[in-house]
Amino acid sequence: MYIYDKAHELAGVLKESKEFQEYKSLKEKVYADERTRDLLEEYRKMQFEAQAAYLGGKEPDAGLMEKMQKLGELLQYNPDVTAFFMAERSFHCVLSDIYGIIGEAAEVDLSFLKE
Repeated sequence: MYIYDKAHELAGVLKESKEFQEYKSLKEKVYADERTRDLLEEYRKMQFEAQAAYLGGKEPDAGLMEKMQKLGELLQYNPDVTAFFMAERSFHCVLSDIYGIIGEAAEVDLSFLKE
């Protein structure tokens, strides 16, 4: 079980990292406001739909993309949301780097993560 102990250790280190702490703090802040939370959830749903279309080899619906762009612009007017998006991206970069390190050690091709 040594490998699982190390995985749990890594999880603990991630939870204590400044990237995660900032992400978590800002997420709690923006999700505390019901209207902002609803807008973020709607934006996430649109992102998921667009990504699903791309993964299916199709272009997302133009109407969806327009709505998503307008909602994204609206959300960016909130400095807390902008900071949250930046913190989220920073934390995801850490996770991506870790996936890359593990993939390299296991000789798994994870080059698609860099695209």
